[in-house]
Amino acid sequence: MSSPEPAVRATRNGPTTPLTVAVTGAASGLGALLTERLLDSAGIRRVLALDERLGEARGAEWHTLDIRDPAIADLLRTSGAARDAEADGARGTEPTEGPVDVLVHLALDLDVESDPAARTALNVRGTQTVLTAAAAAGVRRVVLCTSAMVYGALPDNDVPLAEDAELRATEDATCVGDLLEIERLAQRAPRAHPGLNVTVLRPAVLVGGVDTALTRYFESPRLLVVAGSRPRWQFCHVEDLVSALEFAVHEKVDGELAVGCDGWLEQEEVEELSGIRRMELPSSVALGAATRLHRLGLTPSPAGDLAFTMHPWVVSGSRLYEAGWRPSWSNEEVLAELLAEVAGRHTVAGRRLGRKDAATTLGAAGATVALVGTAALVRRARRARRR
Repeated sequence: MSSPEPAVRATRNGPTTPLTVAVTGAASGLGALLTERLLDSAGIRRVLALDERLGEARGAEWHTLDIRDPAIADLLRTSGAARDAEADGARGTEPTEGPVDVLVHLALDLDVESDPAARTALNVRGTQTVLTAAAAAGVRRVVLCTSAMVYGALPDNDVPLAEDAELRATEDATCVGDLLEIERLAQRAPRAHPGLNVTVLRPAVLVGGVDTALTRYFESPRLLVVAGSRPRWQFCHVEDLVSALEFAVHEKVDGELAVGCDGWLEQEEVEELSGIRRMELPSSVALGAATRLHRLGLTPSPAGDLAFTMHPWVVSGSRLYEAGWRPSWSNEEVLAELLAEVAGRHTVAGRRLGRKDAATTLGAAGATVALVGTAALVRRARRARRR
């Protein structure tokens, strides 16, 4: 992968200075990885790490707050005083006054087990607050991260999809409604706040310490395949997403950017590489079982998640490629990493099972994945109601 050239900003007096970057959600996950990377990145003068708790990145200027707090605008404008960092028990270098040039917003809740209403309140309200605060503070660029899922998984999708393809996803899959609303906010922000540049990254199936409905697909005893469908699988390792985010921070790219490995894998290739056999179901059976289980509250995944295992939604990533970025991971390598991560976990119809559950449910081999889930979990729910 090509490394981005050092990014600088012009000052009123003519000389150039390195960038000051703020990262929300910096204490864990993707935000923590990006914060560490930016601290070692040429052309970065300061990194402000914003989260509800302190993280491990030493050298960052830590600030603890809820990203829905409008006071974030003051931090972005002057980064706060040294006494504020000391009062919070922050670790790192002494803060230096000055405005933030680029803000990367990664404080999202995409946990499949989260309460949907609370998740949306954080994701949508948080993004609204961050965009408004960035504009008020004079931040030049905001970088957001959604998912290639916003394109939708449909049988007539181009393979691969271009970045400017229409967003045709519906809101009936996990977190997709939140991501679509974030996309709408990103589109409106530059019109509402002239001078604010908003860049959006849309990764393919993300792998590397993440837990989603799509990674759980590979925890099942059989890979559910809906009859008549032809899925294609494209992955994105978190390390590649971090490097793409760094590219956006360095202002090498802008607009909407798809991120993923080169090409894709056919379902047959996934089965061969994983060694997991398929369970093929009629569409009505698969969708009906998923709908019943979710309606009963027995699984976190709505039926809409199945579309992303049925139809293609792979992306080209041409804009990043034209800027000189390349993924370090192949689809085959990411799939192997994913299989290693989920080894020992057992999921049926999107619900992760404990050891006792797994032994009981997987003993019913011979039924389909969805019907096993329905038979085991619905019976349990009925017994509980009779008590």
